[in-house]
Amino acid sequence: MTDLSMLGAHELVAGFRSGTWTPVDALNSALDAVRRLDGAVNAITMLDEPAARGAAELSARRWRAGEPVGPVDGVPLTVKDMVPTRGWPTYRGSNLVDDTGPWDVDAPFVARLRESGQVIFGKNTTPEFGWKGVTDSLRHGVTRNPWDPGRTSGGSSGGAAAATALGMGTWSVGTDGGGSVRIPGAFSGVVALKPTYGQVPIYPASPYGTLSHIGPMTRSVTDCALLLDVIARPDPRDWSAMPTHPGSYLDGLDSGVSGTRIAFSPDLGTGRNDPEVEAAVRAAVDVLREQGAQVDEIDLRIADPVEAFHTLWFTGAAKVIDAYGPGARERIDPGLRSAIEEFGDRATAADYLDAVAVRADLGRVMGELHTTYAALLTPTMPIAAFPAGQPAPDGWPSPLWTSWTPYTYPFNMTQQPALTVPCGFTGDGLPIGLQVVAARHDDAAALRVGRAFEQATTWHTQHPPRTR
Repeated sequence: MTDLSMLGAHELVAGFRSGTWTPVDALNSALDAVRRLDGAVNAITMLDEPAARGAAELSARRWRAGEPVGPVDGVPLTVKDMVPTRGWPTYRGSNLVDDTGPWDVDAPFVARLRESGQVIFGKNTTPEFGWKGVTDSLRHGVTRNPWDPGRTSGGSSGGAAAATALGMGTWSVGTDGGGSVRIPGAFSGVVALKPTYGQVPIYPASPYGTLSHIGPMTRSVTDCALLLDVIARPDPRDWSAMPTHPGSYLDGLDSGVSGTRIAFSPDLGTGRNDPEVEAAVRAAVDVLREQGAQVDEIDLRIADPVEAFHTLWFTGAAKVIDAYGPGARERIDPGLRSAIEEFGDRATAADYLDAVAVRADLGRVMGELHTTYAALLTPTMPIAAFPAGQPAPDGWPSPLWTSWTPYTYPFNMTQQPALTVPCGFTGDGLPIGLQVVAARHDDAAALRVGRAFEQATTWHTQHPPRTR
């Protein structure tokens, strides 16, 4: 029997169209995966089976009548519990959020998911207010890696990554303010894209400002492009949203990379890689060369923008927490409180403007790079997943998440599209990710390079154990 929970969206929809199976069957398969597997990873914060079954049955009727509302009608999925969903609480991983609501608004991308006929059946875990690169919270506990529950799934979209990897939904949607879809994407062995800022509208506005992006998390680059088509639609509530991409991100996706000039920086001049990560990423670069790309290893020695990032990030975090009134800081993740006190409270207006200037200069450097190269390749992460429930790898010099994510947060500062695709495994079976970065507004280039790699390899077809 076909396991519908692990099919790609295009395969699932082909079965809806032919009548081989229905959206109700697909939902049942996803829910069965949740019942069997979520106890080991803790990726799901809530389920609404009655509402989901109603939506799946309506979709099944549309397919029987030959009148689906779109190309992904009936696909089951979850969304990260950082974004408003009408009728459901949005806790953002925090005990500061109570149950009173009102819960009467959909975020823009959630509205687009509903309009496309998809079946949203639950929400998944996040650290408190999405503040760090692992997923654990005082409210929902520790989220674990689908390949090894003793390891972290990454964060902050760690629940979305683990759910997607295990078939607890065909795909998911996460948020990314410093690597939050790409970190867990790499650690959990799934595809994840941080699109160009503004490509997917955001509402309410993120407290992390224009660092924050919304991105698809899938099991293939093709599905990633398909889901981006759905969520990258206009919404009047986001004043900073970009014009809608003309056509489809599937257009030209399979055209390959022959003759494409690509840069490769193994460390951006600021990082240091585990040898197994370095070897896997270099092998991935060789695959793209074999596909006809001209890949140049470059000595890209950017100044690490981490201090500027901290100023931008933690001043936003401070505003979030302080909005909950006196005593709120005593009730939050101690790591978040410590970082706010160190970076958020001490920042002056001049510090903030200096950080913006650092960001602008980094954007200039990357803009000039992309006058020569269609894409930049890096490791997504310099390490594989480390033990769950801790903020950093054992023996790491700093517990702060930015200390071990040197290749993700710079591209939130520049607002470029950045894609992670699986490119190998460590000796103990943990996934490794390749990051593909493209010029602002050229998300299609990042997807095309990722797809060319995917077509030439089988890493994305390997899935974690599902027999727990």
